[in-house]
Parts: sequence; structure tokens; C-alpha cells
Amino acid sequence: MAHGHATRVGTGAEQARGWQATARKYALLPLRIFLGVTFIYAGLDKLTDSAFFHATGTGSIGELMHGVRDSSAVPALVDLALKSPAGFGYAIAFGELAVGIGTLLGLFGRLAALGGALISLSLWLTVSWQTTPYYYGNDLAYLMAWLPLVLAGTPLLSADALLASRRRLRTP
Repeated sequence: MAHGHATRVGTGAEQARGWQATARKYALLPLRIFLGVTFIYAGLDKLTDSAFFHATGTGSIGELMHGVRDSSAVPALVDLALKSPAGFGYAIAFGELAVGIGTLLGLFGRLAALGGALISLSLWLTVSWQTTPYYYGNDLAYLMAWLPLVLAGTPLLSADALLASRRRLRTP
């Protein structure tokens, strides 16, 4: 009887190890889905907002940049955006869209995550820099959320994984 009990404990331990391995394997997937969907939404939200791309006016990128210029960590970055507010707005919107799609599909996952991290870093240093305490600002949290995907890429359930498996099949 004791022998049978030991077998069940071993099986339970093996099952626990299997579950832990599966959890580790898929741990970044919820983060990837969240960031991908969020950045797609953010890009589409900007592209469909008629006021966003204007140089002046309520809800415009120009008004936002003028409002944060003196409180940003890098005023020169804001000045650069103010040279062409609409161009900067479109760059951010299409950048967010590309990053979101790349992350969600897992296509060039590390590059997409790096793009997301750079967008979040630029927004933290400009738009949300003055937020106090700092942990109330969301851009720093997004920056930190992108870093695991920059390091790990998108190796599961992704276009990157599909392309890698195709390359392995063609390699003798």
C-alpha cells in the first residue's frame, strides 16, 4: 500500500512540474495580447479622432505638446514634435498600430516590442513626466511591460515561430 501511495505522489509531482513548465512557457502570452490589443486600439483611436492631428484646438496633438513642453524631461523632443504636430501625431498613431499588430501576431516580435518600448519611453519623457508620484503615470509602466517581450521575443503562437519552423524544415 505504501508503494502505491508513493507512486501517486510521484505522479502528482510530475503533473505539478508539467503544469509549471506549461505556465512558464505561456507566461508572456497574456502580456503580449494585452499590449498588442492596447496599442492597436491606441493607434486606431488617434487615426479616427478628427481633432487629434491638428496643430491647435481641444484634443489636438499640438495642444498636448504645448501643454507638456515646459514640464517634460526632454523639451527638445517636444520641440521636434511641435515642428510638425500632424506629422508627429501620424508617426505615433501608425507606430502604435504597427507595434500592436506585430506584437499580437508575433511578427518580428522583438522589433515590435522595441518599438513599443521606444514609444512608451518617449511618451514618459514628454507627456507623463510631470505626473507625481511617478507611479501614477502609465507610460513608465508600459515601458517596463515591453521589456520582457524585447528580451524574449514572441516564440509561441506567432508568425515568428511559424517562420522559424519553416527555416528548420528547409535546413538539412
